[in-house]
Amino acid sequence: MKIAFQMDPIGPIDINADSTFRLAEEAQARGHELFYYTPDRLAYIEGRVVARGWPLKVQRVEGDHFQLDDEVEVDLADYDVVWLRQDPPFDMFYITTTHLLQRVMPGTLVVNDPFWVRNFPEKLLILDFPDLMPPTAIARDLATIRAFKDRHGDVILKPLYGNGGAGVFHLPASDRNLSSLHELFTGFSREPLIVQKYLPEIKNGDKRVILVDGEPAGAINRVPAQGETRSNMHVGGRPEKIALSDRDREICAAIGPLLREKGQVFVGIDVIGDYLTEINVTSPTGIQELERFDDINVAAMIWDAIEARRG
Repeated sequence: MKIAFQMDPIGPIDINADSTFRLAEEAQARGHELFYYTPDRLAYIEGRVVARGWPLKVQRVEGDHFQLDDEVEVDLADYDVVWLRQDPPFDMFYITTTHLLQRVMPGTLVVNDPFWVRNFPEKLLILDFPDLMPPTAIARDLATIRAFKDRHGDVILKPLYGNGGAGVFHLPASDRNLSSLHELFTGFSREPLIVQKYLPEIKNGDKRVILVDGEPAGAINRVPAQGETRSNMHVGGRPEKIALSDRDREICAAIGPLLREKGQVFVGIDVIGDYLTEINVTSPTGIQELERFDDINVAAMIWDAIEARRG
């Protein structure tokens, strides 16, 4: 198959952690033809959705992990699969790419399905499963957020469309910084905030469960660094081997059919204690860590699912 990757610049990636690299590596091993471009090189021109980028080869060599042929403009309708793999923030630039990529479907399979990526932001899709999530409020006005904090005492405050642990604050019952943080956030963004009841189980880790076409492939536990609330590996969280619990499987069974129906082939959910906190569909991570811990080929599972969808 002809495979295009819409992703952030490939040069700086960590080949031992980056999930997109692992997906490209597995595709190449299967004999698929790879093409790479960054989202700023995507365009709509007189009825065609095109991208300027490079034929790509990858290799697991530190400092020499990719080779590019000459730059060329391609019509994405000529490709079998396009991967939507740039990182958030989930802003209007990101949303525009989903609108453009939607126009090459169904002839081209876009993974994950861009229509539902656009309508399933990580911190909003969980609202469809209120029995699985911790007490949560989404609001911009301070009075609503303060009332929520007064009810629950210990809370987590974060940007609704943030990622990688950026802008996440733990506000204990005694904390007096809510007004200042609200002023800070609303001063540079028109977006609402999300506030959730603090789950003390975070001290034991934030579990990332990877689902492939709606089925759980396994999990890794991300343990916060000493003195940190955030467990994201971007900010020092330590990945550890962990098994799926009965509660994890219950959560996956509840959400998996919807993810499969809506074309969300590669999804990473976050579970703290018994609660689902996020459903990551934009550019989830964790493939390589799970492969090392469980000695499985998650990238192959994902490509098997894609190849089955392509028939």
